[in-house]
Amino acid sequence: MKRSLQARVLDTVVRHSMICSGDRIGIGVSGGADSVALLRLLAGLRAQLGVRLFVLHFHHQLRGADADADEMFVAGLAREFDFDFVADRADVAGEARRNGWNLEDAARRLRYQFFESVATTNGLGRVAVAHTANDQAETLLAHLFRGTGPAGLAGIYPVAGRIIRPLLGVGRGELRDYLLSLNQAWREDASNEDTSRTRARIRHKLLPFLQQEFDPAAVTHLARLAGLAREEEIFWHALEDERFAALASREPSGAVSLRIADLLSPLPMFKTGSRDAEPRGGSAATPVLALTRRLVRRIFVELRGSRQQLTARHVEDVLHLATKSQSGSRIELPGVIVERRFDRLLFFPVSPDAGAEKIGREQLRDPQFEYTIALPGSSESARIVVPEIHRRFTLKVVDWPAVSRETTTGWDTLDFDRLRWPLVLRNWRPGDSYRPHRRHRVRKLKRMLLESRVPRCDRASWPVLTSAGALVWALGCPVADEFAVGSGTRAGVVIAEEEF
Repeated sequence: MKRSLQARVLDTVVRHSMICSGDRIGIGVSGGADSVALLRLLAGLRAQLGVRLFVLHFHHQLRGADADADEMFVAGLAREFDFDFVADRADVAGEARRNGWNLEDAARRLRYQFFESVATTNGLGRVAVAHTANDQAETLLAHLFRGTGPAGLAGIYPVAGRIIRPLLGVGRGELRDYLLSLNQAWREDASNEDTSRTRARIRHKLLPFLQQEFDPAAVTHLARLAGLAREEEIFWHALEDERFAALASREPSGAVSLRIADLLSPLPMFKTGSRDAEPRGGSAATPVLALTRRLVRRIFVELRGSRQQLTARHVEDVLHLATKSQSGSRIELPGVIVERRFDRLLFFPVSPDAGAEKIGREQLRDPQFEYTIALPGSSESARIVVPEIHRRFTLKVVDWPAVSRETTTGWDTLDFDRLRWPLVLRNWRPGDSYRPHRRHRVRKLKRMLLESRVPRCDRASWPVLTSAGALVWALGCPVADEFAVGSGTRAGVVIAEEEF
């Protein structure tokens, strides 16, 4: 025997943990059939659920006297059921023009802002809205035509923050039949018949065609597909969040950064550099790349609050930056700048109307650092972590043979007895110069880095080591000749560096 509509709605509420006993629940009611049915269904369940209900109505100021009549109709329903009634209005068309939004998007934004404001003011735990299985099917088709990926197939979620959708498993026709059985009137919005809008064409032309020519259960099948895709997305979101927390870090500037190797191989079982870890021809070739792309989107959401405006092309641009570009290269995303530094990507939030050239120097300035290194004890090492450049340095004192071995070059080894402790590890400064090992003249470090093809954006944060103010070592360069190990060296200081 077919269960009652009320029982099915109750099952949806319980299954998705939408409502707790004692909650104050808002119901978004436009006056249309779907929202009026939602009001009637929750009214019948309120004692069983143990909730207090508020009727919320938003006037979009788009339909003149008809919209005024909608508000009066909804206010009458609230009085009939003795529910609290809260209404507000806004110039949706004006806001759309001022912000460059389309009318439908502006109406949705302002309506949900109203719901959030009322919920905060009145202590509402949830706000129920009347999306149906038909809305789910329409949304999925609209996403398909827009060129969605798997995430878009999930469509509308039953619970999204404070918003709940108890009717998502119910068809629109069922709700009208339900209202007719109660002799309950509703209001019709003539603007919903305007087939110049994509959503209206899907509703009034495409879905009826699919039901008549292919399968009467097309809406049910599409809604079921959305549910299955949603289950997959829940898993992916959990994995995204876990990998984001493990691999990404916040910079003092407010940027989010992570190692390129971690982005391309976000799972421990895949090694960077393997065939499965790198993009081929700009297309998704492996499950690893699926997570890589999702991490890019997850970082974007962290900085911008949503994935709106981020396209698949933007994500591919980030992957190209990570795999093909040199340090110092930079690309623009909507409201985010991505820059490659050393072996990391940094994502900087910026004003949406500011281009890369307008980012403040304070935000993208090169890291400045200076760390004092005390003399390590016998058989110990001095370890210095430099978070500004995501590098870890180790200085180890070792016995040095009287006769230099073939494997010993002196490149990263200093004569212990020639150093004056404590040493200082800092970033490059203008004017830094020294005489490299086995060279006859002093050279400027800036010139040496230029010859080594170190990108300009990396030079200012290049690590160097000094002893009593004298520069004795720079990363990737020979040590200073007067501090290099030689035939008379008794103990050496070996310098090792690694990224973290």
